[in-house]
Amino acid sequence: MNKDELELRKGIIAACRAMNSLGVNQGTSGNISARYHDVMLITPSGVPYEDLKPTDIATMPIKGEYGSWKGPLNPSSEWRFHLDIMRSRPEVGSVVHTHSTYATTLAICGKEIPAIHYMVAAAGGPNIRVAPYATYGTPELSELALKALEGRTCCLLRNHGVIATGATIKRALWLAVEIETLARQYYLSLTIGGAQILPDDEISRVVEKFKNYGPKAKPTALKEAAAKSKPAAKRRK
Repeated sequence: MNKDELELRKGIIAACRAMNSLGVNQGTSGNISARYHDVMLITPSGVPYEDLKPTDIATMPIKGEYGSWKGPLNPSSEWRFHLDIMRSRPEVGSVVHTHSTYATTLAICGKEIPAIHYMVAAAGGPNIRVAPYATYGTPELSELALKALEGRTCCLLRNHGVIATGATIKRALWLAVEIETLARQYYLSLTIGGAQILPDDEISRVVEKFKNYGPKAKPTALKEAAAKSKPAAKRRK
């Protein structure tokens, strides 16, 4: 295992612990995956996050024998939709699955999240859809999730939870937190008469503005990375 893969494995574990401390997940109900070249790294099934070690993270080929894996522990029972998202969406570098309270409450009621706030644009469109119910870990659930994710970066799963995707673990986790915030706002708005929904054309404008929105590396870190990527001869000038 090289340094880059080790750091990515550590990042998965850190994000697992963070999603619980941030209040968007409970226990080991959620799971996280990340793309590493031609394989997917994914949390194992049922292991408390505080006990996870980098070597516990399972490895699955994105192409090749479907469902095969390596590691000391079984991959998450939800590996199917993680893998199918990675296989069908090359821009996705990480998938975060949570059972956050407000978003899951809406999913239990079959309520999608409409454009109650411009932050819905982070989903890639004017709503966050709800995929119909299917038993966890099944091909049916994966198929329904992929359909709900068409043109979107996230979705709710009926009577289940949330899927958030991103180019990086940090981006996917950020989105999972945003989804829960929106879900809470929507839930509360329903208790006082309902929300005023923003029009689709406004959300389309915000989607364009959001293409470079979200968590970013600090400028100093970007400069350091750029400097390291330059040939030594050029850096000496």
